[in-house]
Amino acid sequence: MSDWEQFLHEVSWFLQPGESAVVGEAQPWIRGSIDDLPELSALLQSTTLTPVSVGSNAYELLAWGSPDDRRGWLCHPPHDVDGDSVPQTHKSFWKLCGGIVERFREPATWWNNQNEVLTLDATRVGIADVLTDYAWLWEDVGLEVSISPDEYYAVAIEANGNLTLAHRDDGRLLLFAPDHAFTAVAPLAGSPPYSLLTIDDVPDLATWIEVCAAAWRHHR
Repeated sequence: MSDWEQFLHEVSWFLQPGESAVVGEAQPWIRGSIDDLPELSALLQSTTLTPVSVGSNAYELLAWGSPDDRRGWLCHPPHDVDGDSVPQTHKSFWKLCGGIVERFREPATWWNNQNEVLTLDATRVGIADVLTDYAWLWEDVGLEVSISPDEYYAVAIEANGNLTLAHRDDGRLLLFAPDHAFTAVAPLAGSPPYSLLTIDDVPDLATWIEVCAAAWRHHR
């Protein structure tokens, strides 16, 4: 079974009725690595890349593992980083991969249930608008929203609307989760529960990517 066939077997909902895909030839990873992200780099070095197009949309299927234990990501192609107000870590990631839209045979990570991971579309979410809609979480306990929304952008969008946010300058990571109870998190100072959270031992974007890449690499 090819990587694409394995992907469709695991993610049968990806193609809409009547849609078909044009699948290219699988090829080894030749894009190099990121010095500051060794776990991600090691994972990618073991990757096979298969170009896929669905209508006018181009994707890349990145897969790894033994023949009977393949797993991986469906991604956008690399993104031109010029002019983007995101941390250098994210720019470096985009030079290799445009972001993840589906995964198959995934381990438990902070990427579970996310519709968008490190994609350009995620960065376009209006954080100020989202927090304005949920300002009552703070108002109900006599507080005000404790961050400047323009300083943050979304690096992941969960299916239920929860957001993972990164600071545009230093990559500090926050989880906005009004619709889910997570473990290993704590409310940000000045924020009530089920609003802006920090993640234990995952303070920034680089750590978040590395923790998740390590779980994929070792399939924990």
